[in-house]
Amino acid sequence: MTTPRLSIEAECGRRGRPALVAGCVALLKRKPVDDALVVAPGGRHGVMVLDGDAQSQYWPRVWAARGLLWAWDPVALPAILEALDDEHWRVREMAAKVVARHVVSDAFEAVAAMTDDPVPRVVEAAARAVRVLIASDA
Repeated sequence: MTTPRLSIEAECGRRGRPALVAGCVALLKRKPVDDALVVAPGGRHGVMVLDGDAQSQYWPRVWAARGLLWAWDPVALPAILEALDDEHWRVREMAAKVVARHVVSDAFEAVAAMTDDPVPRVVEAAARAVRVLIASDA
């Protein structure tokens, strides 16, 4: 079974890291991308979304953030900052994980504010990001 990380790394190999990052940014901004970019981080679930599963239309944004978890570039900073305030909790959670993994210090205020989120998983991801960012300054 292919993991999201392996799938994203393979997609980087096919299209190049800059193109993958640009596609993830486009997805986070709800812009259209080619189907392969939805399927790479979303797997079989990506196919379901492409088939029109309207109740899960936020998933491509989750997967886009997941793509940035494994293929980060600072050009994605504005999109990740916006994702930290997405209306869907799974997008916010994954964006906070990106901030922690890549020590995105410009997102400190945003993740600190997320520690009041109504969703415990978002609070946990935000609190971890805050701890990582504070530790990185030490």
